[in-house]
Parts: sequence; C-alpha cells; structure tokens
Amino acid sequence: MNALSPGAVDCDIHPGVQGIKTLLPYMDDHWRDHMLRRAADDFDLASYPPRSPLVCREDWRPPQGKAGNSLELMQRQALDAFGLRYAICNPLYGGAVAVSDAMGSAICRAMNDWIAAEWLARDHRLRASIVVPAQAPDLAVEEIERLAPDRRFVQVLLPAAAELLYGKRYYWPIWEAAVRHNLPVGLHAGLAYRYAPTSNGWPSHHLHDYVAASQVFEDQLLSLVTEGTFGRFPTLRIVLIESGVTWLPGFLWRHLKTWRGVRPEVPWVDRPPPEIIREQVRLTMQPFDAPPDPEVVARVVEQIGSDEMLLFATDYPHWQFEGMAAVPAGIPPAVLRKAMQDNPLATYPRLQEAL
Repeated sequence: MNALSPGAVDCDIHPGVQGIKTLLPYMDDHWRDHMLRRAADDFDLASYPPRSPLVCREDWRPPQGKAGNSLELMQRQALDAFGLRYAICNPLYGGAVAVSDAMGSAICRAMNDWIAAEWLARDHRLRASIVVPAQAPDLAVEEIERLAPDRRFVQVLLPAAAELLYGKRYYWPIWEAAVRHNLPVGLHAGLAYRYAPTSNGWPSHHLHDYVAASQVFEDQLLSLVTEGTFGRFPTLRIVLIESGVTWLPGFLWRHLKTWRGVRPEVPWVDRPPPEIIREQVRLTMQPFDAPPDPEVVARVVEQIGSDEMLLFATDYPHWQFEGMAAVPAGIPPAVLRKAMQDNPLATYPRLQEAL
C-alpha cells in the first residue's frame, strides 16, 4: 500500500442523487409540474444497478438510500480518511444522456444547483464539475456560461460516449466555451446508449459492457486528435475519468506507428500524436487496471512517457481498490507525489484560487 500524502486532491468523487424527487426543489415550475404529472418523481436515472458490488464498498454503504448520498459519511470515509485537500464532485445521473434535449438540460441544471447548495456550500474542500447535456451542445454551452462565474465549479463533465465522436465539429462549441473559461473537460465512463458500445454490436452482460469501456476512451482520443480538435483548441485539457490506465502505452505506440504511414491524410496533425496527448490529456488513477505486481505498474508508468498525465482519484463510494490502498504499489514516489497534488492543481487552475 502506498501512503497518501496529506493535502491530496481527489479528482473523482461521487455524491449520490437519490432520485428525481431530490432535484424537484431545484427545477422551475414547468419541469417540477411536468415530473409530478408524469409520476416521474420516483423515477431513478442511476448509472449503476444500486446493489452492484462495484457501486459501493460494503463498509461505505449507507444504512439506507443510495451510495454516496450522505455528506457526513463522505466526510468521514473519504475527505478525512484520505486527508484530502480538495475533492471534485462528479454526480452521475441521466440528464447528460436523456433522449429529450429539453428534459436533459433541465435535469442537468437542477443537478448543478443541487450540488452547489447541498454539497459545495457545506464543506470548503468540495469542488464540482458542471454537468451538461451532451446531446445538445448549444444547451451545454448555456449551462457552462451560467455556472462558469461560480469558481467552485472547476470542470465540465460529459459521458465518455454520446451520439457522435467528440472530435466532430458538432461538439466544438462545448470545447470553445470550456477553453474560454479555462475549464478542463472530463469524459467520465458511461454511455448515452444511442449506439452499441462495442464495434461489433451490443453486449449481453454487464461484464462485457464494463470491460469494453476502455475502447470507448481510445475511440474518443483518436477522434479528438485526427479530427483536429486539439489543434484547433491547443489549450483544451481533456480528463479521462475511470478509463483505466494500462491500455494507454500500447495505444500511444499504435497511434504513432499508423500516423507515420498516413499522415498526409490529416495534415492538421502536425506533430506526433503521443506528444499532443501527453500535453492535453490527463487520466484519473481509478481503476488503474494492473496486475498486483509493483514491477509491472512501474513499467506501465514509465511507458506512458510523462509524469504529468496521472491524477489521483478514489472514485468514492465506488469500489476499485483493496481496503484503503487507493493507489497500486509500484508507482514511483516522485510520480505519485505529482499525481496527488501538482498535476491536479495544474489541470484545474481554479483549485489554486482562494475562495
């Protein structure tokens, strides 16, 4: 087990939304009435099956309700237990992928107001991501503009996959707004499920869906590089959240190898893709997805080729590690120190501001 240094920044922590009824007080009259008339106030747009073992470690599970629904438990089990300086709240709920653009936007807006009032206002260590409707870039930009003045919001949050690959010009207004406000954009594991999450169709089981998630992140990186998005927005920072880590070295090698052979096809990619990715992309460290062998972990970190890409995260209350060993053994101490403090502060400039 690696000891955590006091003052670490947790880049992925999950307050639990108990259901639409939790968000009703933060909706306008139209949407509150709409939800009640449709009897949707008991509807739940949760991202995980509530009793799935991955949702919550048993000793972190609240006596009642959804995992992560208690600030007091989060303070004791995560903020205090890990000695955190800051933790970035990434609430996962269905607004970002709702089929209705208008409803999705209303849910995202209510979630953002809820997180500000019920969590950020109650603990100075908490910061949050702006949850936006990925299915409607114009509405996503409106929500970014609405909340950007609140410096407690340090990131824009999108699901790892929506209708289209994120490098497409369709999404460029979101990147433009994020860059304008110096906000990184987090792509969190999760899908809109408009299309099959694998290249060969729909999986039959959660196991297949979960393990295949890393390929979605690879697709998005390829899109952001080859469509010229990173070139168009050179200060854009993308954070891959819960993508895993160990797939990255092989991906960088293959991306570079193929680019060398077909680079005339994408003249706007004017330098080796690994250089672009190392400069503009970051990854959270839960799950790390490595065998329990410190030598293998150290070799993967070396092959990534940068000590600036990794960001510490516990993924509380989800369960991706043993006991309190939130980071795998084998990460060089200097790399771990940067991942826990320096890299998050550099990635999220607002964390350096005194509020």
